[in-house]
Parts: sequence; C-alpha cells; structure tokens
Amino acid sequence: MTKKPFRLSPYQVQFLIVVGFISVGYALYVRYLAVEFSQVALACDAGLQTLMCKARSVSTVLFKNSVFGIVALVVATLNLMRPSIVLLTVGIIAAGLGIVLYNVVLSGLAIGLLILGFARPAPATA
Repeated sequence: MTKKPFRLSPYQVQFLIVVGFISVGYALYVRYLAVEFSQVALACDAGLQTLMCKARSVSTVLFKNSVFGIVALVVATLNLMRPSIVLLTVGIIAAGLGIVLYNVVLSGLAIGLLILGFARPAPATA
C-alpha cells in the first residue's frame, strides 16, 4: 500500500495565502494600534473596557508567555511528522501572530519546520 505524497491544490494554496495575510494583518493591527499606541495603552491601563483593550490584554498575556511561538512550534512539528492542511493552517496562523507579536525565535523555527514539511522524497522512476 503506497501513501500519496502531501501536495496542496491551488485552492488550498490560495486559502493559506488569505489566512496568512489575515493573521499577519490582525497581528500588525493589534501591535501597532493597541499595544504600542500610547493613547490606547494609557486609556486601557486607566480602566477603559472596549474590545480593543480586551484584545490588547489577551495578546499581551499570550506573547509574554510565548504561547504563539510554542503553539506554532508544536503544530509545525506535528505537521512535519504527519502533514495535513489543518495543521498547516493552524501553524501559519500561530507563526504569523508570533512573528509580529514578539515571539520571533520560536515562530521563526516553526516556519522553518513548516517549510521542511514539504521536503519529501521524489517518487521513484522506472
């Protein structure tokens, strides 16, 4: 019984591109308009209860504990062992958020493992 190699269809590639852009775009939005923007930071620290302040506090707790990088690394390792589109999608989301939100080392390693997941032996020729 031969196992089919893991290959993405064009629709899956387009889906992953859209998911990657959305996750990195949201991370940029949170980083530059919630975490680092001083007026929003001061208002949130003073007790303002808005959705942006909640997103700021959640993302701050997650990147201080390296959750984005750890999740990206675990998912990339699982994807390396048993590739699937679901693991690839979750890995791209976590790595994109981690790269922008201060978990660069672990997320960079995860991106390398995600790329390495496409390295499979070529099919034997007759």
